[in-house]
Amino acid sequence: MKKMSRIIKIFHILWFYGLFDLLKKALKPSVLSICIYPLTIFNPSRNRPRAERLRLALQALGPVFIKFGQVLSTRRDLLPEDIADELAKLQDQVIPFSSEESAKIVEKALGKALSEVFISFDKDPIASASIAQVHFGILKGDTKNPELAGKAVAVKVLRPNILKVIESDLALMHSIARLIEKFSYDGKRLKPREVVEGFDMTIHDELDLLREAANCSQLRRNFEGSTKIMIPEVHWDYCHPNVMVMERMYGISIAKLDELKAAGVDLRLLAVDGVEVFFTQAFAHGFFHADMHPGNIMVSTAPETFGRLISLDFGIVGTLSEVDKNYLVQNFLAFFNRDYHRVAALHIESGWVPEETKVEELEGAVRAVCEPYFDRPLKDISLGLVLLRLFQTSRRFKVEIQPQLTLLQKTLLNVEGLGRQLDPDLDLWKTVKPIMQNWMNEQVGFKGFFHKIQKEAPHWAQSIPTIPRLITTLLEKNINSKQEQQLDDLIHQLKMSKNTNLPWKLISIFLIGFCTGGFTLLLLIN
Repeated sequence: MKKMSRIIKIFHILWFYGLFDLLKKALKPSVLSICIYPLTIFNPSRNRPRAERLRLALQALGPVFIKFGQVLSTRRDLLPEDIADELAKLQDQVIPFSSEESAKIVEKALGKALSEVFISFDKDPIASASIAQVHFGILKGDTKNPELAGKAVAVKVLRPNILKVIESDLALMHSIARLIEKFSYDGKRLKPREVVEGFDMTIHDELDLLREAANCSQLRRNFEGSTKIMIPEVHWDYCHPNVMVMERMYGISIAKLDELKAAGVDLRLLAVDGVEVFFTQAFAHGFFHADMHPGNIMVSTAPETFGRLISLDFGIVGTLSEVDKNYLVQNFLAFFNRDYHRVAALHIESGWVPEETKVEELEGAVRAVCEPYFDRPLKDISLGLVLLRLFQTSRRFKVEIQPQLTLLQKTLLNVEGLGRQLDPDLDLWKTVKPIMQNWMNEQVGFKGFFHKIQKEAPHWAQSIPTIPRLITTLLEKNINSKQEQQLDDLIHQLKMSKNTNLPWKLISIFLIGFCTGGFTLLLLIN
């Protein structure tokens, strides 16, 4: 009955916001398109733009669908621009669950009463989202962690029974994806089942707060000693899969520009620092915060850390391999040199383009996309938009763009937008080029060569002494194999030759055996 009630509610929301009308236009003629036709005749929201209707419907469907819309907004290589822009507006600020439930979850996770762990614990959450909510508190400390006594912390608590809700809605999403793939004109291009499977993995990752704590800890370690960004410290002894306790951070939201100006923060320097931090994460560390919207970034106003960025919420992160970084850096450098042939060649070298693709055709498509950008000043060029256009062009040639690259592209657009909001004259390329150049220097030339040797040396120290034994074993196998083959050939020839006398047969076998044995002995001695 609960499932049926949920399905009825979903159908009502889809009808109310006119999504059946949009669906009808996308469906091939079929029984399904005939069945939904009556639902398209009238809807109360028919005068609203389609993208707005979709956003409002996802908000009405609840936290899981809101989160899905946020993830879907990153797939600008698949979606029309108006829909991607509208979905990016989705905010998952939802009604908080009761403080009593929150207290019970924390006590069960830590195995102690709140009064035993905290000097104070704020019952009213400071923030409430679709997956979890955050409370402030002050730790008592214990014999194991006496230094934490009086430490101000933020306590992130997973919503109760959220897994059941997510599993139920995900099952519906998978069913809807299968229908879209089967009956929609764009089913193959949009790959709805793959999109839902990717979302399934993402949201399950966010349900494990130990995983988020590990992401936070890794980013903090990567930026240890940095004067540009601060990452909260994780207090591991108080963490659990549904509870995360970390250092409380103090600052002003980066979205509050007037407050930042009044506090004396240099917005232009802040914009440069933000871009440098993101590209350092991506190209120096290969591990980046992939949810860098204004709600997750603050600016410190404490005297000792004044003007530093503060990063929060580490549920979504991305990783880049050396191959990914090489692809991105060389694409950007080739783009700014207008070397479109190189851009096309990079797609082929990556192995993502079908073998039958003609380089000249791909080069022409890339030129048509990129050339218009050079009519504007260099500082006005959006690297995120360039990357998006490249991905969209690549789709026409059946190039499978890797998920980590689309995640990077989405985050890059966020960072660019934020940077230019702080400083409209921000020259992104001027800020980014030294970071990319430094990465190239470390990968190419003598510096890169010696760096790779240093990295591989421990492995070589173990494998080099075993090389003579491996060669000897290989030679023995080859020799034995050749001997067996020669012997088989000889026996076959002897059987075929009926006129050969038995003594000559025996002498021939002895001579072959003596020669091959002597050859083997010489090889082993040498």
